[in-house]
Amino acid sequence: MCVPCRIVEWGNYMRNRKLDAYLKDIAEGRVSPVVAAEKLRMQPYDDMDFAKLDTNRELRTGRGEVVFALGKTPEQTASIMLRMAENAAAEAAERNLGVEAPGVPIPVSIPPIFATKASLEHYAAVTEAFGDGRIDECLFTPEYYDTARMITVRNTVPGNDRQGATRRDGLIAVVSAGTADMPVAEEAALTAELYGHEVMRIYDVGVSGLHRLLDRVDDIRKADVVVAVAGMEGALVSVVSGLVYRPVVAVPTSVGYGVTLSGLTPLFAMLGSCSLGAGVMNIDNGFGAAHYASMILGVRETGGAENVGGAGETENDE
Repeated sequence: MCVPCRIVEWGNYMRNRKLDAYLKDIAEGRVSPVVAAEKLRMQPYDDMDFAKLDTNRELRTGRGEVVFALGKTPEQTASIMLRMAENAAAEAAERNLGVEAPGVPIPVSIPPIFATKASLEHYAAVTEAFGDGRIDECLFTPEYYDTARMITVRNTVPGNDRQGATRRDGLIAVVSAGTADMPVAEEAALTAELYGHEVMRIYDVGVSGLHRLLDRVDDIRKADVVVAVAGMEGALVSVVSGLVYRPVVAVPTSVGYGVTLSGLTPLFAMLGSCSLGAGVMNIDNGFGAAHYASMILGVRETGGAENVGGAGETENDE
């Protein structure tokens, strides 16, 4: 079966698995029919006027919504992330998991909420919006990753395993050509970790010093999927995909001098590569690369469509 078909089947599998769990909660009395009806009514989206949160995305695709902060004001970004946390806390409270007494934080796994292409101004607004972090019985803690330019908000209650990141199989190697490519590489690496994967970082191994890359080929071959990040002429992708028997997700960056054309030159080079086995993302889209790598591993995790029982980053504003 083709890879896109398997991805669709995996998404259907994830959707039904969560829906089945929710219906079981209703049947066993952990969620009341009244609450369930209200939740299902708001499934299409949560209208915030300036943004419409896709609350149904995880049911459809297996991954919840992620905030693309670039172009949003700090206040808009903070409001969106706060609403997402409120919705997650409300869902945890509905299920009443791990609560022994009122006021005791819920040690339940809530997926991390995160934003990409974020500035320190965005982070300051998010920190102010969350205050002491207590929402219902959860305790949310914002954190800023300077190199990746990302904000995470996690439920940091003791016992919340890996602050909500679902453990998923598969090792993802993130390989960058130069140190200047690290912001995009770190966006990919951190996203993969937030999705629950183990990540191997291999940075500054571009083709201008090919021996640096050759020294790490054995390590790269241990990965299940490779994310290759490069600016300039983008040659790293052709070399890596020609050396390893693994899917390679290529990310051109906007790093380089004038003729690099803000990433168009490596983009065209990767698209025109004669080395097979690489799929190409948009310029500087480390998040999209990690998301796609995770989907590839998700297809493997479910064993493909033949082993799926029954039917089955996009980022906000993208």
